[in-house]
Parts: sequence; structure tokens; C-alpha cells
Amino acid sequence: MAIFARNVPGMTEALRRRVVGVAGCGGLGSNAAVALVRAGVGELILADFDVVEESNLNRQAYERPDIGAEKVRALARHLRAINPAVRISEHVCRIVPGNVAELFGRADLLIEAFDQADAKKWLIESWCRAFPGKDIICGNGLSGCGRTEDLKVVQVGAHLWFCGDGGSELSLGLCSARVAIVANMQANLAIERLMRP
Repeated sequence: MAIFARNVPGMTEALRRRVVGVAGCGGLGSNAAVALVRAGVGELILADFDVVEESNLNRQAYERPDIGAEKVRALARHLRAINPAVRISEHVCRIVPGNVAELFGRADLLIEAFDQADAKKWLIESWCRAFPGKDIICGNGLSGCGRTEDLKVVQVGAHLWFCGDGGSELSLGLCSARVAIVANMQANLAIERLMRP
């Protein structure tokens, strides 16, 4: 496909066979999903229970006509508009510890895109327990604006990574550029991991 004509050599062939789970379709998840589809990932598993609100438009991959739509459905439409060949499994549901393996079991790796620290914790624990040999790439600290130099990737163990500044509080507010940077850090690391032989 012409969309991938300028991909890194070998990327299109490697990624078209890969499946990525995206747990949460807000600022991190929606932006990471767009980057993954633009890179050529062949299949995404999307899960989220929420609907698009006007306040989401400043940092999430949605548009005004999406307001009121389920995030999973709206995001899937946008992703198919980028690459009609992408395969998308859509799950409009609340992700809980008991359904992580069922929802994302076919994924080669998982993008964690939750807002709350306690939910991040149980998602990581559930994933690592169910799939100890599969990667999970998390967002951690993306609030505020500027301070790009504080954003980094930290590996914890063989299959767990955190992208962000590691500590900023949501009370600082959310800036579209900073959220997108962290989401794209997650996507970039996922692509790197998926391209390994």
C-alpha cells in the first residue's frame, strides 16, 4: 500500500502480522493507536467503556462529530479511514482484572492507557500474571506542559516499560502536545519491540 511507501525498510512486513491491545481509548490510547496504524500494525484490539465528550477534543484523537459516540467505535472509524485494511476488534466494556486475558489474549503486546494509578496497577498485575512473556507499555506522568526533557522510557524487568516523566500529577492539567508525546513514545517503543526477529 502506498501509505507505507516511506516506512523504515522491513517495518511494513513485520508489523502487518502483529496484534496490539490498547487498554483505554482516551488521550494516550487514541493517539498511540493512530501512530500504530500509521506505522502498519495489522490488528488492534481496542477496549474502553467511555463516550467522547467535548472536553476530550483538546488531547484525544476525536472530532466534534464524535461527541456522544462510544470511544471504541469512533476511534475504529478514524483508524479505518487511515488504513482500510487494518483489522480492529472493538470491545465497548469496562476493563476489569477478570477480563484482561479474555480481551487481550491474542495481542503480542499491550498499551496501557488508563488515567488512575490504582487501575494501572491492577492492569499491569493482571497482564503480567496472565502473560509473563509479553510486553506491556505504560504511560506514567504526562500532566502539565513543557518540560519535554523530563519525558523518558524506563524499563522495569524484562517486559514492563513506563513512558512519561514518572511523577506529574493530574492536578497540573493536560496539554495536548505533552499527552501526544507520551502516547507516541508508547507507540514508538511498541513498534521497536514488535520489529524484533
